[in-house]
Amino acid sequence: MKNASRADASFPFLDERDRFRFPDPETIDRDGVVGVGGNLSPGMLLSAYEQGIFPWFSQTDPIVWWSPDPRFVLFPDALHVSESMRKVLKRGDFDIETDRDFGSVIRSCSQVSRPGQNGTWITEDMIASYTALHELGWAHSAESYRNGRLVGGCYGIRLGRAFFGESMFAKEANASKAAFLTLARRLFDDGVLFIDCQVPTDHLRTLGAKEVPRADFLASLSAAIGDDSARPAEADRRGLWGPGGVFSL
Repeated sequence: MKNASRADASFPFLDERDRFRFPDPETIDRDGVVGVGGNLSPGMLLSAYEQGIFPWFSQTDPIVWWSPDPRFVLFPDALHVSESMRKVLKRGDFDIETDRDFGSVIRSCSQVSRPGQNGTWITEDMIASYTALHELGWAHSAESYRNGRLVGGCYGIRLGRAFFGESMFAKEANASKAAFLTLARRLFDDGVLFIDCQVPTDHLRTLGAKEVPRADFLASLSAAIGDDSARPAEADRRGLWGPGGVFSL
């Protein structure tokens, strides 16, 4: 990862204890480009998320850091589960687990074909960097299995009482929704205040995510992480990410 192809060779590698101060997102225009360059080292990524910023770039671009206005966010009281999905979850159509195979989830997400995109923004650099964060206890996945086969999932970053959703994939209908909804319920039950969905998608809008002004998002983020962003959540050590079960949603 230190030698990632898009990394600025002159920029220091930051471990998970190091921090970098980005430009204040509130001084950035609504398009949300905060900066270009740097690297995807653990400290750089954690610094970005703590400040309401995330990396997003194509295979041919340098590393670009974003904090768009408005922000797309899912709050606990807005989580929507359709009647059809309630039946899917109640029947146990999928075996839901967490952090069983993070590597396969992020790589499967990178292979999803998305309208209007040429290639994937989940580059090999990104896969290596987020896998490193997973190994350090910051990045997590939720998976849907059928007969032992991985058929859907999602992944993201947890800092304190905030979760930053990154991507999801499905090889069967409802597989990604089942994983995401189960993960969301676990997170909210554990005190997470919101799931940052970053930019609007019709899929996540049907699950209850909505646009909020960037200033409101940054205020919520500050309250959510407080002093807790210096270490992975205590929940990671007490089994929040163990095997899944059927949830009453």
